[in-house]
Formats: sequence, structure tokens, C-alpha cells
Amino acid sequence: MNKKRLLITFLALPVFIISGDISEQYKPNAERIIQASLNNDAGFERLAELCDTFGPRFTGTQNLEDAIDWILKQMENDGLANVRGERVKVPRWVRGEESLELIQPHKKNMHILGLGGSIGTPKKGIRGDVFVVNNYDDLEKKAEKAKGKIVLFNVPFTNYGETVGYRYGGAVAAAKAGAIAGLIRSVGPFSMNTPHTGGTAYEDSVKKIPFAAITLEDAAMFQRIQDRGGKITVKLKMDARSLPESWSRNIVAELPGSEYPEEVIVIGGHIDSWDVGQGAMDDAGGCVAAWEAVRLIKELGLQPKRTIRVVMWTNEENGLRGGNAYRDNYKNELENHILAIESDGGVFNPEGFGFSGSDEARAIVQDIAGLLEPIGSNFIGDDGGGADIGPIMKEGVPGMGLKVEGSKYFWYHHTNADTIDKLDKNEFNRCVATMAIMAYVVADMDERLPR
Repeated sequence: MNKKRLLITFLALPVFIISGDISEQYKPNAERIIQASLNNDAGFERLAELCDTFGPRFTGTQNLEDAIDWILKQMENDGLANVRGERVKVPRWVRGEESLELIQPHKKNMHILGLGGSIGTPKKGIRGDVFVVNNYDDLEKKAEKAKGKIVLFNVPFTNYGETVGYRYGGAVAAAKAGAIAGLIRSVGPFSMNTPHTGGTAYEDSVKKIPFAAITLEDAAMFQRIQDRGGKITVKLKMDARSLPESWSRNIVAELPGSEYPEEVIVIGGHIDSWDVGQGAMDDAGGCVAAWEAVRLIKELGLQPKRTIRVVMWTNEENGLRGGNAYRDNYKNELENHILAIESDGGVFNPEGFGFSGSDEARAIVQDIAGLLEPIGSNFIGDDGGGADIGPIMKEGVPGMGLKVEGSKYFWYHHTNADTIDKLDKNEFNRCVATMAIMAYVVADMDERLPR
């Protein structure tokens, strides 16, 4: 072995040895956390109360602000420290009344959800023939047929990252082809006449047209009618509008560290939701699981060396103002942000985490994950993070995103069906245990997680 290779091996050994001791050192406390989490009803009951009492928590609504007030009070009752709401200026979009009536080939009142940020129609609505396309290339090739029509993007769901591009950019593409309005097959793999909403966007140089989502069932019907050479006529009415910006808040509470209180592990989710359903999966579940994780650590009398900070960001769904405001508020303290953990994929059965950080940190995190084997959530993959911790990750903070068995997540995501009954208490409790153990060990271990 040459000297250079010997030196590299020697330098790598301390990290391996220190890391390898972590799982043994923390095994008793990890077992306590798992036991306390699995035998706990309080977190799930609190999640249900939040969903049932306040309903959907859309940015700019009283529902959201009332929910924030309630959470802050409950956190104080839990004895968490430095409980506060940090003000954030947020956009306001109002759905208003909306309808889509099928006129030809038969009469039918259709289920729709206008897309966030869309403009409304004239008061009397827009009547027009529907022209179905399957993708952007299809629209470009048939642009002449689209002119003066209501264009429907009937795009099958592949994955969210790919298919959501049609929701986000479809209004602009349809307007460029001369469409008078746009529709989109809801971005999801499954439907029971449940349209999915979500944000859309415009370009200043392109005429703005109304844009709404219809169900998978109706999109498929329109495709069949067009393929047979039939005519589809509808009347679309939307009162959607944007209002002046208003104030909301990020929720922050802490379990202070005993030795290095200035060093912070962030754990949380986003407290806002779309204006349909209850936002139970997206993302009240992630918020309450993170909150419950810290509450249980405190209840068990475990005092980590570093501070664990629960954050519930506002305005993730239609602006990301909360995540950006958090970065700006703590820009001078980010060097002491040791790790950020986000849950925003539902609180179904946890599998582990995605992680983004240094190789040295990954080795330590993988060792900690060994403590999660009893509940099957010990996987550590790549591409950790989330929308709200993304801004601070760009500043160098290592990030983790909770990974769950999410095969049904997009069945309900951004729909009226995102309600508490879709969640399972035992799966939720496993998410609590998974996040609690990871946050606690990183906060308490002797060495600081390396960047």
C-alpha cells in the first residue's frame, strides 16, 4: 500500500469507528422512543382534531391563521420553548364559484377544480368546443385545430415530476395556440370523480386564459368522443381571482440543547394546504408527526446536546414564501444548522430517508438508521430534502426527506379526498418514531454532523 493510500485509509478510520459506535450507544433510547411512539394515541388524535376543526388551510384564509393560533397555544401547553409565529407576506388567490357544464353530446354537470393562480372567466362564462391533445408536441402539430377552442391536455400520469409540467405550463401553451380556455386531466394515477388542483403559471407576454382540472374519467370520455369524430361542447364558469397580499406565519418551537443550544436540527412540514379536503396528508400529517416526535423526546426526559427546532412552514403550496422567509430570517445562523428534516410525502408506512450531504455525514446517518430496523424504516437513499428546506439546503445545510410507502399518495393529493380517514394511526406513529430517532441522535451525538 502506498503512503497516499495509507493516509486516506487512516483519515477515514475515525469517522467509521465513531459512527459505528452510535447505534450501540443509542440503542436503549431508540427502543424507548419506538415503544412510546407505537403506544401513543395523542399525536394522531391531535392530527384529527386539527383537520376536523379547521378544514383546509389555504394561504390567505382565516382557516389557516386560526389553525396556526391553535397550534401555537398547544405547543406552549406542551412545554416547548421559544414558541412563536414568524410573519411571512403571502399571496392570496380565491377560487370562488366554478362550474363546467357539458352541453354536447349530452347534458352533464362535471366535476372540476380551477388551478391555483388561474384567472376567472367572464361573468357569463365561456362556451366553446373542446379539442383534446395528448402532449405539447401534439398541440404544436395541431395548433390550427386548437385555435378558438377549449384545449384539454389528456396526459396520462407517469410520475408527478414529469406530468405536473402540463398543469404548470399548460395555460401558456394553450394560449399560444389560440385557445380561449384550457383544461387538464388531473395529475394523478387514480380517480373516483375526484379532480386534483394545484398551481399553474402565466407569462406576461402571453394572453392569460382560464385553466381548470377535470377528472380522469371525464378526460378519457372526451378522448373517446373525439376519436369517434364526435363534437364536445362545454360551458366553463370560474370566479377565480387574485387579491392583495396578506400576512401569515411560520410556526417555530424548540427543545433547547443542553450543551450546544446554538446548533440546530430542523424538523417539520408545511402547515398550509390547498383549499379542498382537509390537507391531512399534504401536509398536516407531516407537521404533526414532526411536532409529536419532539414532544415525545421531551416527555421521555431525553435532553439532546443540540436544539431540535420544529418548523411548520406557511405557503408551500402556491408560493414557497415560508421556506424562503425562513432562509432569510436565519441566514446568519445557517452555519449552525446541522441538519434539516422534512416530511411532505404523506405519513404512510415509513421506509427511511433520502439524504443530501457529505459522504462522511452519510456514513453516520446510515449507522443511525440501523436503530430504525425494528420498524423497517432504516433505508437511506439519495436526493434528500423537500420544497421548504430547499432554500437552506442551497446554502449548504444537509437535508433529509422522510420516505414512505406512497403508492396511494397521488390518489388523494390536492383533492377533496385528502382527509384524515385515509391515514392509519400505526403508520403515523412509525413516522413519528422514525423522525424522532434520527433528529434526537443527530442532536445528541458527541460529534457534529460533518458537511
